[in-house]
Amino acid sequence: MSHLRAEISKRLVKFLDLDTDGRRRLVLEVILDSGEVTVSSLYKVIKKKFEASRKVVASMVGYIYSKLGILRAYKKSYRLPTIYVLREQYVDLVRSVLKSSAGP
Repeated sequence: MSHLRAEISKRLVKFLDLDTDGRRRLVLEVILDSGEVTVSSLYKVIKKKFEASRKVVASMVGYIYSKLGILRAYKKSYRLPTIYVLREQYVDLVRSVLKSSAGP
């Protein structure tokens, strides 16, 4: 495993270790399953299971994007929301970390 993948794996494990109620795990699972999400689409899924504000979901996506580095972001138009896509090279890594880490 390259140094970068090892570092990202370590950060993912730490990110999930801090998950007390399952929100972080659910966010990663939704991103993994759907491939691409917006903050709004992710918020709609999260609010069905947890009481969370849109700002909390946006903050979590921002953290995953900037600190974990497993997402790519783009906009189709300046008027449309940002679309976050799981980077292809990290799909297997996220899947394996989700399987190996214990749920809440």
